[in-house]
Amino acid sequence: MKLSRLPYDPAALIDFFEEGLNALGAVSERSWHDRLQLVAEGRAAQFWNAEGALVEVELQFSPANASGPRQADKEGFPGCPLTFRLAEALRPAPLLLERVVLQPFDQGRAPSPEVTEKVWHQQFSGCARWRLDTEFKVAWHFSLLALVRCEIQAIDQHWSSHRLALSFPDGQSDESLAASFDFAQVDANLAEPPPWPAFDLGAWQPQLRAALEEELAEELAAIRARQEQYLRRELERIDGYFAGYERELQQRHLRSHSEGTRMKTEQRLAAARAEHQRRRLDQVQRHEIRVVPHLDALLFVAEPAWFAALAFMQHHEPRRAEAHFVPRARRWVLHTKE
Repeated sequence: MKLSRLPYDPAALIDFFEEGLNALGAVSERSWHDRLQLVAEGRAAQFWNAEGALVEVELQFSPANASGPRQADKEGFPGCPLTFRLAEALRPAPLLLERVVLQPFDQGRAPSPEVTEKVWHQQFSGCARWRLDTEFKVAWHFSLLALVRCEIQAIDQHWSSHRLALSFPDGQSDESLAASFDFAQVDANLAEPPPWPAFDLGAWQPQLRAALEEELAEELAAIRARQEQYLRRELERIDGYFAGYERELQQRHLRSHSEGTRMKTEQRLAAARAEHQRRRLDQVQRHEIRVVPHLDALLFVAEPAWFAALAFMQHHEPRRAEAHFVPRARRWVLHTKE
């Protein structure tokens, strides 16, 4: 889920800087409604000097429609570098894995076999003679939520923020959880914590990467089309220039009767061809698209689900499976299949 971009608000941004810099150890004071006077040392001062030496500076937060030159180290404005650097400095290192338990979606009532069978057939095609081998038992379903800030480096730089939700342990994308998480209710009166499974971020990197690639596919397609158009135009310009230059050198080579002049012309032709290839390669590299993700937060989510053992026919062969039915998502999550 791509999160909506917040509109630029100088009042909100100055609050963020005041609280964030104070959290890093700075001392700040509002000198005016759009100005923040601060004294900083150590981590809070590294935005202005790498050594973290004592610094006193006044930050000004300009309105969005302000004109004139900007001071990137002393001014807040839409997309200013200080905002990104402060957000990265406030991110805990190493990144913490937080946990939360959600309230039951179905008020603790087991789903009907008819509904769950219908959901099964919608999810898995080619099944027949489906039945429950056991009654539904209370269980837990786990999901991983990741907040990813994505930087796309192209001719124009693009920033976006995404909330990715992946089902545990199969790694399937759960778009409904990502979209509705703002309205989720936390179970604060849980008597006993759920049996949290072990989590290895390194093992989940392929799933997170695949989910982010799927999330960015449409945006990257538009950027790629624009980059290809620009690249095609630049290559045509370079090819046209060197084609004319090489024709001129070849004509000189044909007209020349001096061996020394002919050798110099051949050397110029070889140099022109090498420079031609270098210029083409340079333009290809200039028009590359680089995607740089920044993982800002991780949240492990537990929600009540229903466990059952199942039996069914698939492609005319008997099969058995153990799975969880997740009421919120109206989806089966397979654990084992025979």
